[in-house]
Amino acid sequence: GGSGGGGGGGGWQGGGRGPWGQGGGPQPPNLEDLLRKGQDRFKGVLPGGRWGGRGVFLIFLVLVAAWMASGFYRVGPDEQGVVLRFGKFTGSTSPGLRYHLPAPIENALTPKVTRVNRVEVGFQSSGDFGRSSALRNLPEESLMLTGDENIVDINFTVLWQISNAGHFLFNIQRPENTVKGVAESVMREVVGGSKINTVLTEGRNEVERQTLDLMQKTLDEYQAGIVITQ
Repeated sequence: GGSGGGGGGGGWQGGGRGPWGQGGGPQPPNLEDLLRKGQDRFKGVLPGGRWGGRGVFLIFLVLVAAWMASGFYRVGPDEQGVVLRFGKFTGSTSPGLRYHLPAPIENALTPKVTRVNRVEVGFQSSGDFGRSSALRNLPEESLMLTGDENIVDINFTVLWQISNAGHFLFNIQRPENTVKGVAESVMREVVGGSKINTVLTEGRNEVERQTLDLMQKTLDEYQAGIVITQ
């Protein structure tokens, strides 16, 4: 009776049992068996059932195929693709599904070329294009001297688009400032060669035409990739 009580109270000591019991009771998991079974399942996915040969080659092919597929890109109908090889411009692509060598060999940019951009000279509007808005006059831009030494106050707007995305991205910096600077300079040149009555009355269309033509010629000399539309 005494030893039985001692066995019941002693737990592990009296009965000699571990936490998993003995005999027909549950046994502790064998870690080596678990690791071996996991490896066997993983090897079963590979050809030949083991690491090596065909298995490694198959993984290599999958990785190469994924890398090559990353070179596909889409150019939208309002965009133009620009392909760079190691950062250097190599050419432009038209809308549609296109392909370039995967990064880091090549990559592509897709700027929007159909969007009409607006530059204001002589004034600054606070509203959106085409809407009535409050205007702030900029006399340092708008006051110009005519050929007969009169001063005129001219406000005008230039509308432009991207004609060559590669040239636009890499040949000029801050394109809006470039367009505005060229527009103001050319308008002063045209007005400076005209009389005030011509500028204010019947010659306004001619001033506009000359300014547009000379602006386009100047931007083409810069290879700016910009077309003046109006």
